Amino acid sequence: MNPTENRRPLASRQTGWAAWATRRLAATQVTPNQISMIGMAAALVAGLAFWAAGGATGAGRVILLLLATLFVQARLLCNLFDGMVAVEAGRGAPDGPFWNEFPDRVSDGLILIGVALGVGEPALGWAAVGFAFLTAYTRELGVNCGVGADFSGPMAKQHRMALVTGAAVLSVLAPLWGWRGEILTAALWVIAIGAALTALRRAANLVSKLKG
Repeated sequence: MNPTENRRPLASRQTGWAAWATRRLAATQVTPNQISMIGMAAALVAGLAFWAAGGATGAGRVILLLLATLFVQARLLCNLFDGMVAVEAGRGAPDGPFWNEFPDRVSDGLILIGVALGVGEPALGWAAVGFAFLTAYTRELGVNCGVGADFSGPMAKQHRMALVTGAAVLSVLAPLWGWRGEILTAALWVIAIGAALTALRRAANLVSKLKG
């Protein structure tokens, strides 16, 4: 299979800064698979920070939420650069497809469960994770059925992480309104419902394509 087939379209991949960073990474000994592993580590830090923020107050809570936000974005950067170093820099490995997908599922779980534990809503977190996994499953099912990957939303991976990031930043200001975990809880609800709708949309698109 051509490595550029069934690849998530990203505008950031065409930017000058991304091309520069890819060249710098390609000049090192760091492999695309190792970048994927670093992405999982970043997601773990983000998830733990979200969890810890749930029991923190004052400046400690602000620092933890901002730390979580930073590492969510670090996870996304790893997702960007593992593929660019593999494809654009021509350093892909035979086991690359595994490391392209598996860390994403782990990272989604770590971040969303971390948010859920922080706001005291573990069941909601597992629902968000389950439907997030289902969106990825229906995308890969399309590939396996020979009709290609469907990256449509409304709650694809980049949308989920953008929502978590925005909710975390807003939650820094939540005490000013007498709130605490309400914004992140609302974000989890939007992710769970949106991911369920995304999975249904992708499933309907897949069935339509298979019928011709």
